[in-house]
Amino acid sequence: MPTPTKGPRLGGSPSHEKMMLANLSASLFEHRSITTTVTKAKRLRPYAERLITIAKKGDLAARRQVVGKISAKNSTNQAIVHELFTVIAPAMAQREGGYTRITKIGNRKGDNAPMAVIELVMEPVSPKQAVVKEAEQAAAAPVEEESVEEVAEDTQVEEVTEETPAEETPAEETSEETEDK
Repeated sequence: MPTPTKGPRLGGSPSHEKMMLANLSASLFEHRSITTTVTKAKRLRPYAERLITIAKKGDLAARRQVVGKISAKNSTNQAIVHELFTVIAPAMAQREGGYTRITKIGNRKGDNAPMAVIELVMEPVSPKQAVVKEAEQAAAAPVEEESVEEVAEDTQVEEVTEETPAEETPAEETSEETEDK
């Protein structure tokens, strides 16, 4: 359940913000990339990623949830929901999260508002990451065994050093001791 935002909302009222996020997410799913202000992009990211996660389930209940969020009452938004479930969600099946990317592009000319491009990350997850993780785990396991052996060798060396008595070094003479002599 999303936590309510404190402070000013996009567009004024909560209902206006809700409709604005629905329209922005519909545009994002339709065009795969949109240019908007940084604030709107940051608010849109969790909303759109939540819709993609719901769409990855692929069942009728998930479709009805997304239709309710995007308010797909016209044929354009119905086509967007269909595309979300048939094209975008299967492309994101291997990805655990992070379906969107926000790139800041500078300020708008008219009012100097900071702008950003929010886009869907359609690149497939590289299998190298999984192989690298397995290799790191495999490499880490023998290292732990070696470190246990090294610790055992170190304890044997310490035992040997304990047998020989350590010689005490003479303390430094202080200025008071030199005056007494």
